[in-house]
Amino acid sequence: MADKSIIFFDIDGTLLNHEKQLPSSTKTSISQLKEKGHEVAIATGRAPFMFKDLRTELDIHHFVSYNGQYVVLNDEVIYTNPLDGQALEKLTAMALEHEHPVVFMDHEDMRANVPEHDYIIESLRTLQVEMPAVDPAYSQGRPLYQTLLFCPEGEEEQYEEAFPEFDFIRWHPVSVDVIPKGGSKANGIEQIVRRLGFAKEQQYAFGDGLNDIEMLSELHHSVAMGNALPVVKKAAKYVTASVEDDGIWRGLQLVGLL
Repeated sequence: MADKSIIFFDIDGTLLNHEKQLPSSTKTSISQLKEKGHEVAIATGRAPFMFKDLRTELDIHHFVSYNGQYVVLNDEVIYTNPLDGQALEKLTAMALEHEHPVVFMDHEDMRANVPEHDYIIESLRTLQVEMPAVDPAYSQGRPLYQTLLFCPEGEEEQYEEAFPEFDFIRWHPVSVDVIPKGGSKANGIEQIVRRLGFAKEQQYAFGDGLNDIEMLSELHHSVAMGNALPVVKKAAKYVTASVEDDGIWRGLQLVGLL
């Protein structure tokens, strides 16, 4: 295994372009990595049910989802880190008082706590996923790995102060991911690499978003996409071209994997 590596890819803005399409050069690059015997994995903030088709298309069987809270190796769940249920109940009540909707998410589905809301529609449409059904009681009696809190930029600060049990990661002007405190893609990745036995020098990651910063900071070989935010590029060891400009293919060449 000394000459083989494992490469983790973010989805939105990394594997998929801004139209949520998979560039042909990216698909070819993933295939070439697998032909060389490398392990390929996904590390995303998305729910598992949001990228089944992508996993099938790329023949990928390892993934870190919900920003590290639900981890799968060889199609088997190996790690979960659910939200604190009591704290989430209180957060939901506070959000209702401020007219900020939430969407509860487990490994199979997601449900909104209020009927159709502009913030939910505006942000989830960018992911090109179906709108959630409404079930205010969906958080009760089941483990949830992430919750979406919908509020304008800056308004999440009141929740950060009130709920030290959670981390709040903004991914859209009107939406933030709510995950367990200290949870991250980097932690989820560790669950996989420890079991597969890859040394630090054999670990690679590609990303572009704020939720990729810890992953890019901690992995030995990290590559930020050209379309990444400046703070994300600063966290990575290398910067490749944008996703629209064959960034994955160019980045894999840059680090010597292709």
